Amino acid sequence: QVKLVESGGGLVQPGGSLRLSCAASGFTSDYYVMGWFRQAPGKEPEGVVCISSSHGVSYYSGAGMGRFTISRDDAKNTVYLQMNSLKPEDTAVYYCAAAYGYSCPVGYQYLEIRAQGTLVTVSL
Repeated sequence: QVKLVESGGGLVQPGGSLRLSCAASGFTSDYYVMGWFRQAPGKEPEGVVCISSSHGVSYYSGAGMGRFTISRDDAKNTVYLQMNSLKPEDTAVYYCAAAYGYSCPVGYQYLEIRAQGTLVTVSL
């Protein structure tokens, strides 16, 4: 059974940076993709970004493009989300998610393995 454990959320001032980590365990194949989606208070979930097993990156929305960078360390089975120039509208619960496969799916909804979520608050 795959397990995802997130860390790194918290409070940050506008313009600041934060790095989220997601450690995975239990994958039975080397071919899996990992990504992030988020849910702001009172809003629908929104896909952020995905990284394939070959480290190709797919952004699911424009919200993080140019500011958010995803990376993965296969030796550690860990994916990272580096978030820079954070804005108050980035405040949300961020979820790490994963799926078996080689390429990122067309939508974050297909990343069916989910972590518990970590709260990111961008505020003065």
